[in-house]
Amino acid sequence: MSSDALEDWPRPYYETTGGQSFLFYVVFGAMVDGLTLSRSQYRCDGIPAGLELLSYGPDSHPEVLDSFRSGYLWDDIQRGDPELAKAIGAQQHCIVVRGELADAENLNYFRNTIGLVTCLLDNGGVGVLDPQSLAWWSAQAWRDRVFGPGKALPREHVVILVSEERDGTRWFHTRGMRKFGRPDLSLHHVPPQYHDAVTDLFNRLIELHAFGGVIAEGQEVRMRDLPSGMYCRHGGSEDDPDFNNVHVEVHWP
Repeated sequence: MSSDALEDWPRPYYETTGGQSFLFYVVFGAMVDGLTLSRSQYRCDGIPAGLELLSYGPDSHPEVLDSFRSGYLWDDIQRGDPELAKAIGAQQHCIVVRGELADAENLNYFRNTIGLVTCLLDNGGVGVLDPQSLAWWSAQAWRDRVFGPGKALPREHVVILVSEERDGTRWFHTRGMRKFGRPDLSLHHVPPQYHDAVTDLFNRLIELHAFGGVIAEGQEVRMRDLPSGMYCRHGGSEDDPDFNNVHVEVHWP
């Protein structure tokens, strides 16, 4: 390895699936004019094959910006971070970074994409929308928590959602695993005494998946704090609005 070689982001549990990863980010305020993607500064040795950059602004489909600044995600950021919402609302340009990428034995494609988004933030960007994980990032938060550590950190890129069910239990489900070419996770009817254990289970499975692992059909769940006999089934489709992805449903015994 030469002195200027970039460090690989390994997937120690990698098993090939033949599937594809999907990445989708919107960088508000960014411009491609004058963009210099420094290999050493941004830990990026090129734009991954399959990834495209789409530029929108006053002279190129300006309505696209407002399509991202509407609906429940926009309402959420206006409530949760009005200062960031104000900055994003003032922008007249955005760059959409999106594409499908072949399943890979390392996460270098993800490293390169994070570097690219960081470069766009340094070229006029004020904030990032990650629709897959239902997340908004200020430029500073992205630099501190996503780019700064120099590692994949899957839990920063996948969200665990918790929804109330009619019987008083909760539904735990994820969004964002498609970035790693893996299914999302779902477990219905979780009673209160298992909330912490299921969160722990999901965090473990998020990292297993992101780092290349595959959950076998019918695989048993073995955790001290959960009942024995729980198992996994694959299902769903990318058209499912709850996940925009296929998913693994964890079943009670």
